[in-house]
Amino acid sequence: MPMTDEVFDAVTDGGTEGALGFWRLPGGFEKLLAQWSAAGPVAYVEAEYFGGTGEQRAAVWADGELVLGPLDAPTRKWFSRQVSPISGALRRLGARRSLGEDEFDAVGLDRHRNNDGWIGGPESET
Repeated sequence: MPMTDEVFDAVTDGGTEGALGFWRLPGGFEKLLAQWSAAGPVAYVEAEYFGGTGEQRAAVWADGELVLGPLDAPTRKWFSRQVSPISGALRRLGARRSLGEDEFDAVGLDRHRNNDGWIGGPESET
């Protein structure tokens, strides 16, 4: 689910942004993620890229506890996504990759390049 301004405003408790080192994690949202994880593991991930370089951050909650991360990694143009924070979080959620792909691709996160693509549906620009 993309973290839009509307989602951010709906889930923040007004606390300090930047919790756990994330850029856009709403204040107090980690408590809600921990609650949700009682029903099954959940991840919060962020990625920011421009021109092939950027950064990723990821964390996973399970059984009401933070169990992985927060992981972060600055990336370069030829960064292997197989060892990326997002792929690590997806593995912890149970994602499995095939030969020649990583977990990011295996679960279809490569379909869109930005939040607008996810929000606009299949017809949106990738």
